[in-house]
Amino acid sequence: MIGLRRALLAAALVVVAPLVPLVAHADTQPLTLGTASAGGTYYVYGGVVAALLTDKAGMQVMTQQTQGPNQNVIMIDDGKIGLGMTSLGVAMQALKGSAPWTHGRKYESIRALFPMYDTPMQCVALKKSGITSFRQLDGKTVGTGPKAGTAGTYFPMIFDALGMKVTARNGQSGEAGNQLNDGLIDAFCFGAGAPVPIFTQLDAELPVNFFTWTPEEIVTIRAKMPEFSESTVPKGLYKQQTADQKTVGLYNFAIASKNMPEATAYLITKTILENNPTMLRAHAAAKDSVAANATRNTILTFHPGAVRYYREKGIKLDPTTLPK
Repeated sequence: MIGLRRALLAAALVVVAPLVPLVAHADTQPLTLGTASAGGTYYVYGGVVAALLTDKAGMQVMTQQTQGPNQNVIMIDDGKIGLGMTSLGVAMQALKGSAPWTHGRKYESIRALFPMYDTPMQCVALKKSGITSFRQLDGKTVGTGPKAGTAGTYFPMIFDALGMKVTARNGQSGEAGNQLNDGLIDAFCFGAGAPVPIFTQLDAELPVNFFTWTPEEIVTIRAKMPEFSESTVPKGLYKQQTADQKTVGLYNFAIASKNMPEATAYLITKTILENNPTMLRAHAAAKDSVAANATRNTILTFHPGAVRYYREKGIKLDPTTLPK
C-alpha cells in the first residue's frame, strides 16, 4: 500500500553522484552515523549526511538504523557509533538523567555539531474514522513510532499532561502507515522534519485528516515540558492539509562524543553547513541546516571543532553551550 521504498530510494539517488572533495579528511577512521527508523526524516536526512561526508570530505561514513534520538545518545556515549542525531528535548533529558529511558544515568559526554531542523509534532487519522482532534484520541490506540524516538518518548508524556488514557503502540514509522490503513491503530502521531516521508505517502494514497492541538492544549503541554517551542506545520505541505496547524516542536542537532578529534568535528560541521543545496535536494527540512541556526541550541555543549567553525563565520553561540 505505502510506496515508501520508492520514496526512500529516490531520496538516496539524489546524492549518489560523485562529488568533488572539499578538503582532505583529518582522520581516516570509519564513522557510523546513527539515524532512526525508515519512514522518518532522520532516515533520509542521515543518508544524505553520510553521502556528503564520504564523497565531498573524503571520510568513510556509513549509516546505522536505530530507534532514534534516545538510542543515538546512548550509543554515542557508549562509543558504539561516532555520529548521531537527537532532539534538544531528548538531549536535555540525557544530560539530567531525568527521563525513564535514562534510568537515572547522566549522558554528559555528548557534544553538538550542527543544527538540523525543527521537529513539529503532528497526528494523522483516516477520514473514515471521523477523528479530527487530539482529544478524540482518548481511549484509542495510537502509533507513536519507535519507543526510543522523539515521538515515542514525548507523546506518552503529552497524553499524561492532558489527562488522556491512550494505548501507545511503538514500531517502525513505515509500519504505522500500514497499521493505520489496516485498522490496527486509530491514529499515528509522530514528530520529524516536515514533510515526514510516511505522512507524504499516506497523504498521496489515502483520504486522511491531519491535526495537532488547540491553543489551550499547547499552553498545557509547554508548561509541563518547557523544552518544546511553538511551531507550525504550514498549509499545503500535505495536499489534504488546507490550513496552517499550530503545534509544538523540538530542534534537532547532530551529535558526537567529546572524544572526537577537533579537526574531525570541524570538518563534519563545515562540510554539511556549506553544502546546503545538496541537502535540500534530498529533503525540504534541510532548509534549516544553516550556521545561523546553531544559536537554537541552548542545552548541549558544542564540540570545540564545531565552535571553531562558528567563530570563523561570526556566529555568536549561547555562552552556556561553549566548552569549558
